[in-house]
Amino acid sequence: MKIERVEVRVVAPKVQRFTWSHDLPEQHMTNTVVRIFTDDGVEGTAGISNYTSYDFDRYTAETLRHMIPALIGKDPLQREEIWKSLWSRVFPLPPGALAVIDIALWDLLGKQANLPIYQLLGGATDRMLAYASTPLFEDIATYLNFVEQMLGQGFRAIKFHCWCLPQKDLELARAVRKEFPDENVAFMLDVENNYDLSSSLRVARELEDLAFTWFEAPLMDFDLEGYQFLTSQGKVDIVPSGNWIQDLPAYERALREKCWSRARTDVTVCGGFTPARKYMSLVEAKGMKCEIMSWGNTLVSAANLHLMLGTGMSSYYEQSVPYEPYGYGMHDVIRTDQDGYVHAPQGPGLGLEIDWPAMEAATIHSLDSREL
Repeated sequence: MKIERVEVRVVAPKVQRFTWSHDLPEQHMTNTVVRIFTDDGVEGTAGISNYTSYDFDRYTAETLRHMIPALIGKDPLQREEIWKSLWSRVFPLPPGALAVIDIALWDLLGKQANLPIYQLLGGATDRMLAYASTPLFEDIATYLNFVEQMLGQGFRAIKFHCWCLPQKDLELARAVRKEFPDENVAFMLDVENNYDLSSSLRVARELEDLAFTWFEAPLMDFDLEGYQFLTSQGKVDIVPSGNWIQDLPAYERALREKCWSRARTDVTVCGGFTPARKYMSLVEAKGMKCEIMSWGNTLVSAANLHLMLGTGMSSYYEQSVPYEPYGYGMHDVIRTDQDGYVHAPQGPGLGLEIDWPAMEAATIHSLDSREL
């Protein structure tokens, strides 16, 4: 079996926009979708989501323009070899360009084997608890109303993206715990790498008192000394954003030096399933949890769900809410049930049916290997 053709679409749906910080404009979500076709008729598909402030992203697709000619004629089952050969073509360009190819190759493998990817990765479980991951809302009253809605839909865990201003964020944390004192409801706070060390320590201490489950991204991920100090204080669990450390040796160093209470990554950030398995092995060797991101279009969130279910090393699936913007172009979507769980897609590969006419309708840029 050989790769015969590669197609790239930049899909820019007109959906509701959100932000995650007081100083960040509402974001344009761009979904870059890759289809890999083989001479045997087996096809692999994957997508990544990028967020930009003033226009849609074409940078990832243009990075792929440089990469996809190297795929033609290759055996798609030689994923490790392909990944290594493409590494030098992508970095320091967007790592998602390498990830989307690797994920598509795993989707192709699953379809050939007639197995979902999570089973190829170990099949540790076929369901897991989910948390509702909010955007930034205007005021505390809106957050409280939203928590009430989410609990009514079955969620038992909620993560707040907030203003990323320590005093205002603490006011929110106090209000939600006062309104919802049941400690069986898990709350997390994500401040998008915006605090300094002093503010992080102060907020961590109070989040511990408020029985929050974790405190996410207080510092820039590269500030390993700051994270090490914060984690050593033994307060609320400290988790990095998982967006910035895209190098396996740096990740291993952070684990070795006990910088985090729980690790974090994303299959679309670290370069695909092929390296993600190595990241997860490092975390497992340390006896830790790895709280995988799964924000973005269903193609992105499903890939991360397969990684979580395959390895069984995550506490929760991150369910982006409100649902609607993240299911664009998909017939199959991932939803949390009334008991607070999400379930494994059962089809082969990623296990998703794509609405190609909808994807085509929102395509603003495309590439085809036959024309390069």
